[in-house]
Amino acid sequence: MGINLENESKQQEMILNADKELKLLAKVELREDEETRNHALATMREWIAKHPDIVNCRTDAPFLLRFLRTKKFSIPQAQDMIERYLIVREVYPQWFRRLDVLDPTLSNILDSGYLVPLLERDEFGRCVLFSNAGRFDPYKYTAADMARVHSLVVESLMDDPENQIRGYSYVNDESGLLMGHVTLWSLTDIRNMTRCIQYSTPMRHKSTHLINIPQYATKVFEFVSSLLNEKLRNRLLFHCNMEELHKSINPKILPKEYGGEVPLSVMINELKKKLLAKREQLLALDDLKINVDKKGKIMSDFNDNQTGLEGSFRKLEVD
Repeated sequence: MGINLENESKQQEMILNADKELKLLAKVELREDEETRNHALATMREWIAKHPDIVNCRTDAPFLLRFLRTKKFSIPQAQDMIERYLIVREVYPQWFRRLDVLDPTLSNILDSGYLVPLLERDEFGRCVLFSNAGRFDPYKYTAADMARVHSLVVESLMDDPENQIRGYSYVNDESGLLMGHVTLWSLTDIRNMTRCIQYSTPMRHKSTHLINIPQYATKVFEFVSSLLNEKLRNRLLFHCNMEELHKSINPKILPKEYGGEVPLSVMINELKKKLLAKREQLLALDDLKINVDKKGKIMSDFNDNQTGLEGSFRKLEVD
């Protein structure tokens, strides 16, 4: 695909050398150094090229490092995750395709302030995704609309090496949550989406803060929690109000409406600028292709014991 391996290697080293703390973190937490990274990238590319069911897949370093860093450079686990990433895009196109910031529905949901990455990182240097359920209209938009907004935003973030290494934190304000939100998703879809997030999305999920959950929705959140592996379940933090959240998240980085310094409207504008700049790259994700049958099973026996999408959601540790 015309990748200059020498230039690519130098570029990756330059990124890490520019931030010595980030380079050390990658070494200590992810076992990453230049030799390990170059070997892993070459191995992943060779595996993709030989895979009989992968028709089209990005092989540039930022994309492949999403998976390698999420799996701490365990090449078999990174390969397993990239397979599942491609499979879920085939099985659930309504959630993961047509990620266009100019789509009126997605644009309007973004304008509402439902989901936005904060402009500043948390105390650990992690990207923080902030959402407010009350800003999403469950009677106007569908579960698929909600899923595509999340997919659009996270896909715009996942190539960033600092995000790949440091991971992500989440702040979910559930004030304004209506019965319409609760009934928007079937239990089956909740189960499938939770599995996609855990086992198919190359992101290091480090902490999730949930605030203002209404009493009538507690059972739903208990159900979602039960679907998480133990590590992610232990990273769920429940807060009764914003004041309690401020003990865990520096209020200065939150939107001004939630105790911070920068208005939510400014954060929305910055997000949309970024999404517009990445529009062609995000739309090109629809060109990714893996051959699967109706059950999400890859066509060949390239991997032993391939049991389809359900079987591929086996319990792998996510760090």
